[in-house]
Amino acid sequence: MWDEWMFRLINGNLHNAFFDVVLPFWRNKLIWVPLYLFLLVFFLLNYRKQSFFIILFAAATISVCDIASSKIIKPTIARVRPCNDAALKKEVKLLVPCGGGYSFTSSHATNHFGIGVFLMLVLRWKWSWLFLVWAGSIAFSQVYVGVHYPLDVIFGAFLGSLLGYLVGKFCLLQLQLKQKLLDEIE
Repeated sequence: MWDEWMFRLINGNLHNAFFDVVLPFWRNKLIWVPLYLFLLVFFLLNYRKQSFFIILFAAATISVCDIASSKIIKPTIARVRPCNDAALKKEVKLLVPCGGGYSFTSSHATNHFGIGVFLMLVLRWKWSWLFLVWAGSIAFSQVYVGVHYPLDVIFGAFLGSLLGYLVGKFCLLQLQLKQKLLDEIE
């Protein structure tokens, strides 16, 4: 099966001392708190009147992504994590606690691609594509540390991108409607 072959390649053959140290931290959501605080302050300072809506929709993006992945898809598919799979357990190079939950889809991938696509749409920066590189590196690390199969993160990336796009477009529409109402009042 392609998925197990790719898992063995990423989790086994690609292991190196640098990634073994960096990627367990890279995938930890707490390491990104400074980035999230920076974005919060950035929105408050640069999008004053619109910042409430942007922050609200960013939170909605993460909530929708997490609910779709963790509460709907994972229990429905019920795929065992590679680190809990009896056939692979002895081969897995586990660098973080395995966890008892299911594997498909990766909530890390879903949530990070969701917020990454949302931020790309809302910010429209020249370098916004870096949000996708960031999300992709976190998704890759989930396979590398042994807690997800490649298809878990690929489908998580697709799901998160779709949801981030939909919420981002809805946010932009709401901001346009709000601006139109303000223009009409003045």
